[in-house]
Amino acid sequence: MLRSLGAFAVATVASGCTTVATTPRKSYDVVVIGAGVFGIWAAYKLHMAGRRVAVVDAIGPAHSGASSGGESRVTRCGYGEKEIYSEWAWRSIGEWQALSARAGLPIFHPTGVLWVHTQPNELVQASARVLSQKNIPFSLLAAHELKRRFPVMRVENDEAGFLEPAGGALMARRAVQSLASELSAKGVTFLSSAVSPIRQEQGEHGALSAVTTKSGERLDADQFVCACGPWLDRICPDAMAERLFVTRQEVYFFSVDAGATGDLPVWADLPFYGVPSLEGRGFKVADDTHGPPMDPDTADRRASAAGEEAARTLLARRFPSLAKAPLSETRVCQYENSSNGHLVIDRHPGLDNVWIVGCGSGHGFKHGPAVGSHIAELVAGTAKPREPFLIATKLRQQDRAVQ
Repeated sequence: MLRSLGAFAVATVASGCTTVATTPRKSYDVVVIGAGVFGIWAAYKLHMAGRRVAVVDAIGPAHSGASSGGESRVTRCGYGEKEIYSEWAWRSIGEWQALSARAGLPIFHPTGVLWVHTQPNELVQASARVLSQKNIPFSLLAAHELKRRFPVMRVENDEAGFLEPAGGALMARRAVQSLASELSAKGVTFLSSAVSPIRQEQGEHGALSAVTTKSGERLDADQFVCACGPWLDRICPDAMAERLFVTRQEVYFFSVDAGATGDLPVWADLPFYGVPSLEGRGFKVADDTHGPPMDPDTADRRASAAGEEAARTLLARRFPSLAKAPLSETRVCQYENSSNGHLVIDRHPGLDNVWIVGCGSGHGFKHGPAVGSHIAELVAGTAKPREPFLIATKLRQQDRAVQ
């Protein structure tokens, strides 16, 4: 009874009146481990559902080494036949817009998203079918229309464009930290401390009662959400060991004034994609190809000459007037993915009240609000884990299926 009330533990020695007191435990409905995009939206949705929530992160929301810590992310709805992602991306746009409207600085830049491709393209055709069924706006642009509307872009006659006018760019770090500030102001607890690994044998009758931070603090809760990004396999080794693929990804910013690219939207020329200069940052170019394995704690985060050369080769081919633009900034971050590229949102295989959330790099950020809603439903017991996101479907060898 004393434990359930969070009271001090008291032991009375029979030979006298000696009383020994220990530090009170902090108890919550849900502890969210990780303050990236998935963790922060989960905390937001859980708080809005009336839960007592604590968020614990080793450093802080969207810190520089986190996968949510970069400047910009793309939001678009075209996913071929994978309808769940189209649905979640479209549902999330409204919440990104609302967060942007109430934040002090823009979070959502509605630039549109353009995918340039050769014809025919099965993924584009499938995306068009799904978006048509769901009344999500898009346009198919012929080569001559691309040349007319986006003269900065070199387009070949056998190419075409798939344009989503409702898409755009999200300011990643700003978004996560803005939402964290809102939650903190509403009374949600934030803790800066690393959490010790969670193992199945720590459970009692298949449930975890608490997690412990590296500083020795114990956090009791009814349920736990582990949204630890590239550290997910370290915090939950029983569930995710050898199922998390962390790769090195290089990003380049070139000194190009926004006016030089006209009305160019966020663009994709796979495997490259990019963002026109937002808020004076520069023209962003990144390669979506999964890079070599990377340790997020010890990796050298200096970009390579080979990576810059590849980015400039892309510029020379697709944006020739920008090919010699000065390099203004670089960034080395990481992707963390499952074997097939699908998200992981599932119950821990050995602990019924622990939820595993992650593997979203390269395409997951945009889904943050929808992921948060799904987690809140799982915690409440009003939804069940869905097939694409089950841990059991994630193998120990990569075979990417999500683009």
